Amino acid sequence: MQSVMVDFIISLDGYASAEGWPGLWGVDSPEYLAWLGSQTGDPYTYLMGATTYRLMSGFAEQVGDDPGFAHMTATPKVVFSSSLEEPLPWANSELVTTDAVEWVRAAKETADRPMHTLGSLSVCRSLISAGLVDRFRVVIFPFITGATGRERIFDDYPDLGLELVEHQTFAPGLQLLEYVPTILDGPPAGGIMGADSPELQQDS
Repeated sequence: MQSVMVDFIISLDGYASAEGWPGLWGVDSPEYLAWLGSQTGDPYTYLMGATTYRLMSGFAEQVGDDPGFAHMTATPKVVFSSSLEEPLPWANSELVTTDAVEWVRAAKETADRPMHTLGSLSVCRSLISAGLVDRFRVVIFPFITGATGRERIFDDYPDLGLELVEHQTFAPGLQLLEYVPTILDGPPAGGIMGADSPELQQDS
């Protein structure tokens, strides 16, 4: 069975972008960019929605032979959309007009490579809610964008338990955290502090 990874870059308060801020929040991190470059050798299929496809295919057309986008162009891409039409102009892109959750559920059984989301907040939310995500990875940039933040990532997510399986720090203060997610039916048994905890007894 193939795996699905959801991958985001976020501010500390969980925004995907911020009004007026440049890409990557304007952070110059050669360590992070080198790590990104090291990931391009892994074979996987990108999953995305129409908005992300339009944005990224436009970038790819503008930058031409840029090595980063050349890799993305060469990588298989599945685009979930009812508004786009075939043929998709960005090379190696497959249009899927049926339900993303059902397509990914079937692809986990039959695909020849792992799947990896690219942006696409609504697609990621649907896959997580359906229990189809095997890894959840975030790179947290050292900013709180309470006044200018846009695209809150975690709204309308189910409650999740997250088992940390990898972490890295990139100068100047970026944190990579990779988890195995589990949908929770409710709070952990007994809560964070049980009823017999000394802290609760002192306040009673």
